[in-house]
Amino acid sequence: MIKKINGEQWKQLQFKGWKILRKKYAISSHGRAASYYEDIHKDGKLLEGSLTSGYKTLNLHIDGSNGTIYFHREVAKFFTKKSSPKDKFVIHLNHNKTDNNAKNLKWASQKDVSAHQQKSPEKIAYKKVQHSRTQGLKLNLTQVKAIKAFIDNPRRKLTYKQIADKYKVSEMTIYRIKSGENWSNVK
Repeated sequence: MIKKINGEQWKQLQFKGWKILRKKYAISSHGRAASYYEDIHKDGKLLEGSLTSGYKTLNLHIDGSNGTIYFHREVAKFFTKKSSPKDKFVIHLNHNKTDNNAKNLKWASQKDVSAHQQKSPEKIAYKKVQHSRTQGLKLNLTQVKAIKAFIDNPRRKLTYKQIADKYKVSEMTIYRIKSGENWSNVK
């Protein structure tokens, strides 16, 4: 039996093979998941699910298919509206991946997701640590200034890969310098 919460709505999940299962599964506007036979409030059981990369998931494997259902995506699908066809991703407004209340979720484009991640408390803390780091660095200040000059030059002929090879770092390092994730304090 599942206790009712004021304003909470439940929607039945429909996924590949759901009709052959004995139980039905549902997700609520508050981000709760449950299994039930007939009535969610009478014979329903709340499901904790698992964590996959920090996101709450439900693993329902039917006929050998990958049945991983992400709580946040299902809640967003049923209880939030997309503002644009480009909105293919779901973000947690408070950056807490386990808070799947519909009020905390928003459909977003890839660009919006990237901008939102930069505001994450974890990302800000990481940048702070990186900013004050002095040991174990592959590049020095002069090299980073030169790399930034290469990147900003509209007539540059070197690709990011070639710049990375020239300074013996990964291509990802060049992208992180460009985005400001690394060496943001260097102008």
